[in-house]
Amino acid sequence: MVPKLLFTDARLVDPVAGTDTRGALALADGRIVATGAVPADFTPDRIVDAAGCVLAPGLIDLCARLPASRRGFETVLRAAVAGGVTRLVCPPDTRPALDEPDLVEQLAHRADSVALAHVDPVGALTRRLEGERLAELAALRAAGCVAFGQADRPLADHAVLLRALQYAATFDLPVWLRAEDAALARHGVAHDGAVASRLGLPPIPAVAETVAVATVLALAAEAGARVHLQRLSTAGAVELVRAAKRAGQRVTCDVAGPNVLLSEIDVGFFDTRARLVPPLRTLRDRDALAAGLADGTIDALCSDHTPVDDDGKLLPFAEATPGASAIELLLPLALRAAGRGAGLAQALRPVVAGPARVLGHAAPSLAPGAVADLVLFDPEDWWTVGPDTLADGSAHTPFAGIELAGRSRLTTIGGRVVFERPPPR
Repeated sequence: MVPKLLFTDARLVDPVAGTDTRGALALADGRIVATGAVPADFTPDRIVDAAGCVLAPGLIDLCARLPASRRGFETVLRAAVAGGVTRLVCPPDTRPALDEPDLVEQLAHRADSVALAHVDPVGALTRRLEGERLAELAALRAAGCVAFGQADRPLADHAVLLRALQYAATFDLPVWLRAEDAALARHGVAHDGAVASRLGLPPIPAVAETVAVATVLALAAEAGARVHLQRLSTAGAVELVRAAKRAGQRVTCDVAGPNVLLSEIDVGFFDTRARLVPPLRTLRDRDALAAGLADGTIDALCSDHTPVDDDGKLLPFAEATPGASAIELLLPLALRAAGRGAGLAQALRPVVAGPARVLGHAAPSLAPGAVADLVLFDPEDWWTVGPDTLADGSAHTPFAGIELAGRSRLTTIGGRVVFERPPPR
């Protein structure tokens, strides 16, 4: 039985309604039953003193990879709820790829057995993500896939991509793509700029992304398909999406936390923690991504959580496995990306309302009747990122050693407390 909870003296921030008020919030049977003033006959099983904290709908992360091992799978979900993430989207590049309904159902069963954050799978657009034959999209949708994509496997054959978009448009299936021209990016490991030149690293030019984004947008317009562009990294890509949206095209997009806050400079002297896909780019690109997030051109901020072990990172930069632990950082990165001048409702929009809209889910809110997937956090809790402060214990993040503000105190899924941080001593 789900206990009745009463949060008192909370700062209630609803990024969907755009409200920022103070008061109490009551939960019963997994849903919000009252906000502000609580009925006199409400008898909670537990009272949570939320003074000095913000209570908001749980965060939604549009890109977080789940390891194949049971331990790794659970570790990611525990890190998610420790960061206030109540729903995450798993890309299709699992092992094996999510190209069969049975595999999707197995993933859902594993997530249900852990009973932490909700997991929404993206199905493979093509068999084994090889870019040749379309997967059984209708069957994958029936098994629970929220969209279809290629993860980081470029679909180089434009005829196959057009056919996939046409099929998807027929059934109004969303297609998610990380746009990158495979030939232009071949063997590259860092942005084609001053840092890559100085370090002698194989480059990935910005045009590898902009050419691919332009192609996807043109083919999607031809097919009438709904597309979501994942993890943009260049100023040019932001401008292309902005123009497409102004023209009325059905396109959404997201950006990963590292790309909107860091740049190629953070590669430093071959720091493999900054070996990411897409690569960190110029300061101009970083600022354009931040501006796109602020004006709504970019719909969502994701973590792009990709766990990498020591064997994958303790290598020369060009040989290191790309990726970083980031899911627990989504909240503080959203607050930092918005800047001090932004209100909390605005800061949380790209990690709550925006992702929900991309997924086609009902917008999370604090309204009575809403499902009680919530996060309670202290926006002024400054903490230093490191293996001893992250739930997954990883040191492989470009934010290691950096002090960030904003940390979850308690997370609920359907009214159940799935994470609670001990109070500071």
